[in-house]
Amino acid sequence: MPYSAEVVRRARQTLAQEKADKESVHNHRLFEAYEKLPRLRAIDMELRQTMTLAAQAAFTKGGDAAEAMAAVRDTNLALQSERKALVEQNFAPGWLEETVCPHCGGSGYVGSTMCSCLAELCRQEQKKEIAHLTNGQENFRNFRLDYYSDAVDRAYGASPRTIMERNLQICKRYGENFAPGAGNLLFVGGTGLGKTYLSACIANAVADNGCSVVYETAPRLIAKLEKDRFNGDEESHSAVVALNTCDLLIIDDLGTELPGNFVTAALYSLLSERLMAGKSMLISTNLTIGEIAKRYSPQIASRLQGEFKGLIFVGEDIRVQKSRGF
Repeated sequence: MPYSAEVVRRARQTLAQEKADKESVHNHRLFEAYEKLPRLRAIDMELRQTMTLAAQAAFTKGGDAAEAMAAVRDTNLALQSERKALVEQNFAPGWLEETVCPHCGGSGYVGSTMCSCLAELCRQEQKKEIAHLTNGQENFRNFRLDYYSDAVDRAYGASPRTIMERNLQICKRYGENFAPGAGNLLFVGGTGLGKTYLSACIANAVADNGCSVVYETAPRLIAKLEKDRFNGDEESHSAVVALNTCDLLIIDDLGTELPGNFVTAALYSLLSERLMAGKSMLISTNLTIGEIAKRYSPQIASRLQGEFKGLIFVGEDIRVQKSRGF
């Protein structure tokens, strides 16, 4: 789950603050504990002394070294046992807990592997990022099918409500069961038919599952690619790395960006790289496949048609319905 560098930075900053806060609380409580139980202070001093004794024993020559180390070990274990009993008898569970995470000690990593505590903070930061780009409230339960007519549309042989109910179920399964390599979705249809809403629902569900998501409108995506191409600073490069490596890339409103040769080349390169790597994508657009071929290239249209599961969005503009008080 390769989170963006910015998400990891913010998560590590939060973890560092939590660690500092925990240490501050621990030091204050430890002082209180020493005041209440002088024996606890004495044990901690003796435990520190055993570390010095262990170092000295390591340099003892001959057969006495093993005997010296065993004695130090036994003393240390006895002191730890006594300390544990004192703490359990006199304080609430966890009251003298020293570290913010028992697995990594608050560093965020166990060896070279990201610890679960930092991964959870990354997930939370990613959710905040997605909420900033959407309204943060989208979920499948609140998707209203009553905005879509139940009258059969002869062009599709089914009612818009039936079609959209099927789309909803596909999106729900995709989002809630998402795993890296889950495949690609293409949302096609007019404005105000729920493409952006269901894209955000999927983004939230995938993020909840702990997978990395980058959600961008097409204009913002192209702006990031242009900045990296022509400025090439570390921040812009990290943003493009996230576009290429995240578990799910969502491009909303493809076709609303200004067209041009750079756009076509950059979009083709991004699609090709992610498809070759088996990285999942979700793209929404108001354009048909034919219009995509004309605006960008037949090659891009072919990839979208052949490598993406297409969902047609039909019905009446929901924004217009809301303006009428529906």
